[in-house]
Amino acid sequence: MATILETRNLTKSYNLEQENEFEALHGISFKAEAGEFICVMGPSGSGKTTFINNISTVDFPTKGQVLIDGINIRSMTSNELGRFRSQNLGFVFQEFNLLDTHTLYENIAMPLALARVKKSEIRPRVEAMARQMDIEGILRKYPRECSGGQRQRGAICRALIMNPKIIIADEPTGNLDRRNSNEFLALIDRLNRDKGVTIIMVTHDPLVASYSSRLVYIKDGVIEQTILRENMTQEQYFEKITELNASESRGYLE
Repeated sequence: MATILETRNLTKSYNLEQENEFEALHGISFKAEAGEFICVMGPSGSGKTTFINNISTVDFPTKGQVLIDGINIRSMTSNELGRFRSQNLGFVFQEFNLLDTHTLYENIAMPLALARVKKSEIRPRVEAMARQMDIEGILRKYPRECSGGQRQRGAICRALIMNPKIIIADEPTGNLDRRNSNEFLALIDRLNRDKGVTIIMVTHDPLVASYSSRLVYIKDGVIEQTILRENMTQEQYFEKITELNASESRGYLE
């Protein structure tokens, strides 16, 4: 498999040139292969959100490099980066981040409109995507009129509408009940398996992480452990992840 995302000595500091300067990430080198499903876990304050923000172009490293599909993101102008982000990355957030003043249809269509896709192409693309996510019948509803699961499906449609190579998901099941969470995970798993979309997801839930093919555990600003699922069943993989979290929790209490 080809490397689709790579970090080289990724370092992120805050409050530079001040007495309270803080280094959140300490020289992380990491690779994600095309078609992988990677979950990122770690205790609160470990640096996992900083890590996901830096690899997704939301933020930029103080030192080191982030390469997406072989391109150093710092080599692009802001306009070039905006186009690159819209064409290659899809984002799914815990809060959904749908615009309440726009219908689901308008929320999903927005990336296409911003990319200046022809109006005649937008409707069939939105409807086809909504059909895949089983929300075609509620496209005229506003987010406040939809259930949590429906809003999350709308957010997934928006994330996928530009056919991105990578989906970045930050605690995407945090606001969902177990039934909607399971439905979301089944959808994400299908996208990864059937369409080869690379998934990089932050979660605190071992069950969510058990859907991945690789777990990256960040602690104190470094990748402390990695678990590959390989030939393990999901149940065996879940147990491994649970053991890791339990041992880390005990370490904090000792």
